[in-house]
Amino acid sequence: MYIILILYPHLLFLSSGQPLPIKRKDSSSLAPGTNDKDSEVQEQVRKSMLTLGKQQPDRVLAMCQDYLLKHPKLVVGHRVVILQTIELVVGCRIEEISSSRIKSIISLASDEMTRSKDVIPDWQQAASNILVAIGNKHINDIMEEILSKFQPGVLPHFFVVQTLANLSDSNVYGMVPFLNAILGTMLPMLNMAKQDNMKWVFSSALCHFSDSILEYLANLDKAPDPTVRKDTFSGEIYAAFDILFNNWLQSREPKLRLTVAEAVGSMCHLMANDKLEEQIPKLIPAFLSLYKKNNEHYIISKSLCQVIDASVNMGSRVLETQLESLLFALHQQMVTLVLLLLQSVHVRLKCIFLLPLTLPLANAFPDRLVMFVLQKLENSNERSRTGSLSVLRHLINSATSLMETKKLLILASIRQPMADHSNKVKKRVVQVISAMAHHGYLELEGGELMVRFIVQHCALPDTYQRPTDPEEVTNEALRTMCDNTLHLLTTTVGRLADVLWPKLLYYLTPSQYSNATTPLCKSLIVLGNKKKNNQETSFKIDFTQEGRWKIYRHFISAKCDNNLLLMVCVVFPFSSRGHGAPSLSLLQVLSVNIHPKTETVWDKEIPPLLSLLEGMEICGHNIFMHLIISFLYRCIGVTLQQSFNKEVVKKQLQEILLTARHNDAVEREGIAMGIGLCANSHLEGTLAKLDEFGKSDAFKKSPSIFNLLKERNDVEVEKVKSTLILCYGQVALNAPPEKILNRIDQDILRCISKHFNTKVIWNCKQFQKLIFLFFFYLCSLRFVYFGQDFIKAEPADLLRTPIRHLVMNTCAFHTTKMIFSDDCSLLGRLSPRCSDPRPAVRTSAIDCIYTLLYIQLRYEGFSLDYKDEGVDCLLLFKDRLENPDHSVLYKTCSDLTKVMSKRLPQQQLTTFVFMLFEGLVDSQPNCCRASSVILNTVLKNRGGGLQDLVTLRHLHSPFFFAPLCSWTSEMWMALGADPVVANQIIEMVMEKLLIMAPYVDKKESMMRGGSTKCLCALHFQMTCGLKELLLNGQSQEPAVSVFPQLFSCLTVRLGASVGVSAPKDIYPFFCSRVAADALRILLARAQLDEVMKRLDEDNAWDAMREPSTHVNGVTLLARAMAKHAGPRLPAIVECLCPSLNNIYECQRVTVTAFFSELLSHHVVTELMLIDVLMNNMMERISDPCCTVRMLAVRGLGNIAVGSPEKVRTHKKTPTLGKLITLEAMSGLSKVLLHLDKKNVHLLVVYIFMKIKPFLESENDDIRCASILLMGNLSKFGSGEPVFKDQIHNVLVSLLLHLVDPNPKVVKACKYAMRVCAPVVGSEQITAMFQNHLHDDKSLHYGEFINDLTKYLIQDFPGMLNFYHISVIQFFKSNWPEVRAGAAMFIGTAAFELHIINLGS
Repeated sequence: MYIILILYPHLLFLSSGQPLPIKRKDSSSLAPGTNDKDSEVQEQVRKSMLTLGKQQPDRVLAMCQDYLLKHPKLVVGHRVVILQTIELVVGCRIEEISSSRIKSIISLASDEMTRSKDVIPDWQQAASNILVAIGNKHINDIMEEILSKFQPGVLPHFFVVQTLANLSDSNVYGMVPFLNAILGTMLPMLNMAKQDNMKWVFSSALCHFSDSILEYLANLDKAPDPTVRKDTFSGEIYAAFDILFNNWLQSREPKLRLTVAEAVGSMCHLMANDKLEEQIPKLIPAFLSLYKKNNEHYIISKSLCQVIDASVNMGSRVLETQLESLLFALHQQMVTLVLLLLQSVHVRLKCIFLLPLTLPLANAFPDRLVMFVLQKLENSNERSRTGSLSVLRHLINSATSLMETKKLLILASIRQPMADHSNKVKKRVVQVISAMAHHGYLELEGGELMVRFIVQHCALPDTYQRPTDPEEVTNEALRTMCDNTLHLLTTTVGRLADVLWPKLLYYLTPSQYSNATTPLCKSLIVLGNKKKNNQETSFKIDFTQEGRWKIYRHFISAKCDNNLLLMVCVVFPFSSRGHGAPSLSLLQVLSVNIHPKTETVWDKEIPPLLSLLEGMEICGHNIFMHLIISFLYRCIGVTLQQSFNKEVVKKQLQEILLTARHNDAVEREGIAMGIGLCANSHLEGTLAKLDEFGKSDAFKKSPSIFNLLKERNDVEVEKVKSTLILCYGQVALNAPPEKILNRIDQDILRCISKHFNTKVIWNCKQFQKLIFLFFFYLCSLRFVYFGQDFIKAEPADLLRTPIRHLVMNTCAFHTTKMIFSDDCSLLGRLSPRCSDPRPAVRTSAIDCIYTLLYIQLRYEGFSLDYKDEGVDCLLLFKDRLENPDHSVLYKTCSDLTKVMSKRLPQQQLTTFVFMLFEGLVDSQPNCCRASSVILNTVLKNRGGGLQDLVTLRHLHSPFFFAPLCSWTSEMWMALGADPVVANQIIEMVMEKLLIMAPYVDKKESMMRGGSTKCLCALHFQMTCGLKELLLNGQSQEPAVSVFPQLFSCLTVRLGASVGVSAPKDIYPFFCSRVAADALRILLARAQLDEVMKRLDEDNAWDAMREPSTHVNGVTLLARAMAKHAGPRLPAIVECLCPSLNNIYECQRVTVTAFFSELLSHHVVTELMLIDVLMNNMMERISDPCCTVRMLAVRGLGNIAVGSPEKVRTHKKTPTLGKLITLEAMSGLSKVLLHLDKKNVHLLVVYIFMKIKPFLESENDDIRCASILLMGNLSKFGSGEPVFKDQIHNVLVSLLLHLVDPNPKVVKACKYAMRVCAPVVGSEQITAMFQNHLHDDKSLHYGEFINDLTKYLIQDFPGMLNFYHISVIQFFKSNWPEVRAGAAMFIGTAAFELHIINLGS
């Protein structure tokens, strides 16, 4: 920091061209200073000096040189900084520095480098770097200085030799002419070196010299002296080689051995051929032995590669005698390295230089090398094979021309490792196959096996276990690699297109390749689209062509098999790694090849299915199955429909029926659709197969001991019956009408009647749908009688099943429907009058009905002269109504109803029926009976649409929800007796309770303000009804099946009923009591006795009903659930989470209290709920309700009790106090935007003082929010002297945070300074802030500070001392950028003051 404060003002003088005012006191003040601990500040110092050095290099260098000379005892750290600065200036401005200054700097650097005899790396290396930097331009001056310290017979300084080595790298063409003389001087010194560090530096220098000479010789056309030859250096190099190889290579120091080995490798290229030939028998064994002595093999491999390369280049004959041992050693080394390959990048570097060793050998001895590698492939050892495969892959990629004649041999030899069971070996095989594909191997005979190997391993199953060995290659990893390889071969190796297309189609149908469907389809899609777009003739597949019959056969067999080629994949689109979408896409590509007419259809149908799949997760699989299953089975049915082989059709039908999963409702319906479509062409065979299936063992209950499993067997058999009856219905639907009518009685009705049973089957929606379809499409009176038989099988006292409804609904479909808009209540009241005891009334009633129906016709737009035969026939009924015989009258009423029912619109049918209900209690017995007859006729004809309407009508009627009527309670309890009905009602009530408002706000009176919360009557009535329904013991099963949803619903409902006024005619205490009682009954139904016991002991029920103790009561409920019902909590938490975002405060309070208590129990950690609960509590911190915030804070504190170990896990989470602070400041900023000055100006200074400490907060968000809030306060403080003082108090902080490391803080500072500028009190500063501090523009901070300090000194001279004290505090800032900015601010201010003093 002293360097910044003292040097920076002086350096600024240089930019203005003034003389450099270096004073003794300024220089001496550097001595006690130390560098800033932060490396970024040091770097900024060097950059600042470099910037000025670029403008005045001579002066900066002179200043640095003078400073070093005057302070010979300066600490090493300071000397290094100055020397590094000199190096930077020299490196970028070498051309502009005077010759005299260059020489003085050379002398200075040389002296600094060699002043100490001991090696001090940082200091001496910095000085050496200066000499190397100058040597790039002034090599002669450098060599003159260096050689003066490199005298014969005297062991030079370590860094003199190091500098020569570095110079040979940085300036090859300048140094090589000196190397011959340097080598001559160096050779005697080698024997003088006794210490390892000197041996190391000489070896390193010889390595660098050799590399420089080789580079010089390789680029003689660019060299200044093209006459230089290798012979010029051979003698000296060999002499040095002799010492290094025979003496120093045997050193015990590993680092020295490696450096010597590296030098020897480089020197081999410069040795005379005869000398190298002489040394090869010694060199190769010596290098191979180094592998055993050193752990670092990278340098050894690199040097050995240079030795072999030099030997091969000169045509060595001796090398062949070493080949066997060399290959064996290299193979062993490769095996070892492959084993460690995945451990680090360092090992990969070893392999990079070990593999190229094979290339020179391949060039010289191709046959022997390939045979050696292929023989090693026969070794079953895993490590040996992986190493051999790596070498083989390298040879295939790098020695293409040499391997050309050996392709077939390699294809044959690779089969053995392909059969290896090790995944590590298989991984290497895949890599080799990939290399072979790029070099034309797979087009040859045997290449198909390589493709098959890839596909086989694309179909690998999952391992389902974590590997214990980190280096193990799992099935998943190998499969992914094969997927990528197949895709790579498809997309990048164009020559393989004809190899892969259409052969890959073969692998789609065999079951062993099912897991490879996805990558296969993707590859075939790419190949097919490419060929189709290029209009290649090979795109059209001729399956009769030689060699393709095998594929054709699999296509045909797939069409008649359960695995229907690709279409079967879409049944479970997310199975087998998501093969649904690729299969559909491939079907679209192959459409022309399958059938010419499929292209148009599939181009229309398949894209919507693909769009559906794109956004669908695995959790939506069942939804997708419902949408796609009909498509799949229709494909199967159509395929069988087109087959002419009846035996094949029967066989496939047999397989479909026997292998079906009859417990799966979707599959049952799909099978029926497929069989129905098949019956369109094969009715006889289909009916025969269904009859045979109906007599099979599938319909026989398996015996069980003491009949214990009777119920389960009953259900299974009933499911099979459902499948059979559904099949008959679809057969009736799809078979030709002229054929099916004659088979109804004999084949279909007879078989259905045998399997009819209402015990289980009528719970199946598919069976119900079948009956509907069956009767709808087979319109004959005898089927109505058959339906009556179904109805007779129903118990007379209870509607247990929807049989009556289904039969009547079916009959109604045969009736022509017309839409009316008239109210049907009159028709409902008049119809029973047609059997009135008085004939005149009967006649008048039918006249009225006749007139009403014609009015409806006119209303529908028919003309006045329009005649309707059906309506006109009513007039014929008058004669029959004059007959007093009751049976005639009732028959006439029935016929009359048939006419009316044809014209009753569905939406008015409910009104008509309810009017008839009132007729059932008519004062005239005849009219009562007529109402019954008419109602019966209507229900038979139009009953299908009434079930849902009647249910909703009743459940929404006021009398049905009346809570205090005993008969209403009994009705609700009766509904709970049927589990199916109870389940439907519970789900409907829960849905209504969740979406309806729990209460409404009502004004207390016109005179007084305010409002009260009044409980919604319907909301309350539904809760009452739900409670009564749960009282029925038969409701246990449906209640438990939806326990999490029902528990959550009632808990939230309880919270909404506390503290609200009751609806009219309801006692206030009923409001919360009903919900609490319903929740209590639910816990009993779920058999949570321990929970109920604990709640009773703690009086939790009373607490939950009272507003003052509601939170405590919910806490007790959560505590009991956590202790005694832990496994149920995950589903409950999931259901309660949405209520945290509810607009009703009471519900948020209840759920937050529940979650808060759960966090104090360790069970939530065991159930992995801790993160969900904690995140919800964090979100509630900013809730507008103070009670919710309080409970959220309590919950976060409870983590320390329930899961203390998680406190450490989430220690990086912002503390609660910080979050509240952040929300407070952010919220206040938003509020200030909408307030007037008169409301805020008295609090401005107070708020300002409160937020000032947060300007230096470590939290970026808090720092940013405080600065923004300060800016927003500025509009309320304009004209206030006190506020102006506060702005000046924080001005320094704002200026320094303009270089804050967080961009959001910088942006906030710019905003705050812009809006606060008018308050500062300086027009110049205001203009400057508003012109330069834009959010979207970068700021040149140095120039900005320089200009600003001038204005501050000019306009606020009395504040300078305050600014000075404020800036000093930032020298200890947490951020290096701010510390550097503070230094810059002080330096700039000092400089400006100095200028002013000089002027005065």
